[in-house]
Amino acid sequence: MADSLCETLQKLKLTAAEGGVDNLERDLDGLLKALAHSNAEASEKIQESGILKVFLDLLAPQSSCAPKVANIIAEIAKNEFMRSPCVDAGLIPPLVQLLHCKDQEILLQTGRALGNICYDSHILQAQLIGMGVIPTLVKLLGIHSQNAALTEMCLVAFGNLAELESSKEQFASTNIAEELASLFRKQAEHEKKEMIFEVLAPLAENDTIKLQLVDAGLVECLLDVVRQTVDSNKDEDIAELKTASDLMVLLLLGDESMQKLFDGGKGSVFQQVLSWVPSHNHQLQLAGALAIANFARNDGNCIHMVDAGIVQLLLDLLDRHVEDGNVTVQHAALSALRNLAIPVVNKSKMLSAGVSDEVLKFLKSEMPPVQFKLLGTLRMLIDTQADAADQLGKNAKLVGRLVEWCEAKDHAGVMGESNRLLSALIRHSKSKDVIRTIIHAGGVKHLVTMATSEHVIMQNEALVALGLIAALDLGSAEKELEGASLVPILHRLLSDDLSAPEIKYNSMILICAVMGSEPLHKEVQGLTFLDVISKLRSHENKTVAHQASLTEQRLTVQS
Repeated sequence: MADSLCETLQKLKLTAAEGGVDNLERDLDGLLKALAHSNAEASEKIQESGILKVFLDLLAPQSSCAPKVANIIAEIAKNEFMRSPCVDAGLIPPLVQLLHCKDQEILLQTGRALGNICYDSHILQAQLIGMGVIPTLVKLLGIHSQNAALTEMCLVAFGNLAELESSKEQFASTNIAEELASLFRKQAEHEKKEMIFEVLAPLAENDTIKLQLVDAGLVECLLDVVRQTVDSNKDEDIAELKTASDLMVLLLLGDESMQKLFDGGKGSVFQQVLSWVPSHNHQLQLAGALAIANFARNDGNCIHMVDAGIVQLLLDLLDRHVEDGNVTVQHAALSALRNLAIPVVNKSKMLSAGVSDEVLKFLKSEMPPVQFKLLGTLRMLIDTQADAADQLGKNAKLVGRLVEWCEAKDHAGVMGESNRLLSALIRHSKSKDVIRTIIHAGGVKHLVTMATSEHVIMQNEALVALGLIAALDLGSAEKELEGASLVPILHRLLSDDLSAPEIKYNSMILICAVMGSEPLHKEVQGLTFLDVISKLRSHENKTVAHQASLTEQRLTVQS
């Protein structure tokens, strides 16, 4: 075979030079047969022969050999070792030009050739995008949507190119959304739908394309898929249901597309998604809860949804997942409740509906994502709600769990949220009983550590909470504050030029507050606080400068 292939390659070179079309066709057929018989071996011989340069002239749009040459290139480019030689031979530009032909066989083979050469190479794919192949391929999909092989070729190309961020803008400037939605409506086969889904998922990450897909009616297609597959036990239907509902949630991540589908709470899509929450299908419960969390991304929507009774839907869902529940559903439902609790007017309504009681049932969870959302939900609920903060802050079981999670060093998010909730319980309740519960549970040291956080907002929350502890029950907290090195930490925060003005201000308030404790007072006297604070009297922030004067007077009087 090797000898006959070498002979064919020699003939091909000669005939290409002489221009005999019939002989060329015959020799190209011989090459295709050799590739079908032993692709890797034949590809190697082709590379050694230098014939790739000959292919350049044979790829001209007017050449009758173009489809066979493109087919040969597609076959040899299945081998990774042949892709660079194809690029080096300059085959990409003439192949791209062939995409403007009308001949469907040329288009198919050209698409295959480009796809195989650029397979798994972001550099080459970016080069294709730069040469404008995306608008060309989208146009081809519209013209040749009846040709199954060409449609498949376009979808494979889109799937590869859509992974690149640089492609999104080009896709958004075409009518890809309409073409894909139209194509999806015609599909009955699971495999074809799956191919379209694989293109839609990366494209739908772009907000402009999200809105285009909604306008093109893709959402209605997705809802149809859900209706058709929800009661099926077939693996392919279960997979299709998951893909369709996940894609729906993804479309809701865009602000414009989400608002369009919400439609003031009257949108039919919004109403249908709500019906997923009470479903017995875990995937639909998950998608329904995530959809509510996405709809709840602005205050107006949140207020409408709470008034419409959606909180009860979520509470019922959570209640079904307390014992050995589905973690992803728990996480999604808590995410939705957290978002709904952000507007001030919703907090008291949600507390009255029993949200905090339901959320507390998940305190025993050992899953960090659930813990994180649980903490965030409670923190949002008690913001400005003194009674709720007082009630929760006196819950020894909750406070004990928070102190435990404040040490979850493997889960920074859980650790941060636990600290923030401890601080919030004190700040919003301003209650001595809450402070004593936290002191008794060993929580004060965590608030002191929180004051050294890299996040200014967390530092500030900690300092305000510590200020309230010192003002309301310094005697009970004295040992914990001393053991946690509060005074040296405050000295460091005040000495640091990079500390934010509010951090300096609240640190000085706290210094004044701890002077009532003999051991803490001694610590203050043992450090150069007066020097540090006297410098702050000329601070550019007037509030800081004023507080520095007051603090300096206090320290001078009590020294």
